[in-house]
Amino acid sequence: MTAATVATEAIDVTVSEVGTRDGLQNIDTILPTDAKKAWIAAEAAAGVPEIEVGSFVPPRLLPQLADTAELVRFAKTLPGLNVAVLVPNLRGAQAALAEGAHHISMPLSVSETHSLANVRKSHAQMFDEIAAVVAAVAAQPAAARPTLEVSLSTAFGCTLEGPVPEDRVVAMAERAIALGADEVGLSDTTGYGNPSQVRRLTTRIRAAVGRERLTGVHLHNTRGQGLANVMAALEVGITTIDSSLGGLGGCPFAPGASGNIVTEDLVFLLEAMGLRTGIDIDRLLAVRGDVQAALPDETLYGFVAEAGLPKGFAYARAEAS
Repeated sequence: MTAATVATEAIDVTVSEVGTRDGLQNIDTILPTDAKKAWIAAEAAAGVPEIEVGSFVPPRLLPQLADTAELVRFAKTLPGLNVAVLVPNLRGAQAALAEGAHHISMPLSVSETHSLANVRKSHAQMFDEIAAVVAAVAAQPAAARPTLEVSLSTAFGCTLEGPVPEDRVVAMAERAIALGADEVGLSDTTGYGNPSQVRRLTTRIRAAVGRERLTGVHLHNTRGQGLANVMAALEVGITTIDSSLGGLGGCPFAPGASGNIVTEDLVFLLEAMGLRTGIDIDRLLAVRGDVQAALPDETLYGFVAEAGLPKGFAYARAEAS
């Protein structure tokens, strides 16, 4: 199956690639901009519909992501690609708006200790930032406004604080939506989550803010629960799943937080269950080979890359009407 073929088909689940942001921020190697562009272009050609290309953070903090503006400009030239970025504050959002990113994600750590370590702001300060970003987005021409998502980080537990009260997660989701965010996302930043938590918390938040306000999750495989948690998310109607090529990534400000879900394994899981992603796995594996060559000192993870696709594997297809 070619990427041209899959690109014309409807998608049941959106796989959002975060390796070019979450993956690269957690390694010491600074990947050259041209190599990042090749990665983004190749994944888009393989049918990946959304890529988080970087983050507008000070280069002194994360020099790996200093070229985000250039990457946004490049990614916007790729037909059909939804270009996403992460921003920690108003200044970052203003940069994202200036470049015309399609999707802006703002991390709001449910653990205040993690918030102070990650973005140097308390909860009260972060809510002020969210309100300011909402106003900045609203000031844009209607046709140019990106989707603003507030990502509830450490929603399932924190390596710094330990357990996180679910009532607090729900309350913070409600506050973010009340301030004007388009949607919230659930992020298992530290890999603490289990399927029961995913089902329970997702259901509670959607009941509080509306099903259409929570459609995506960001899950880590730190303790081997990644794909099990994906299954739980799918059961309650989540339609966007973040993942990282080769499982690269983690949070540099949450000790021990590693192991994003492997994009290749996630796509195989979904397609094998009959859920259309629009992604060509063979071409995705070729991208993995290129990225490994560009990052020879980094370990990439994943089972499909080792075992290959099973004999007779068939991609999910739309039922004939």
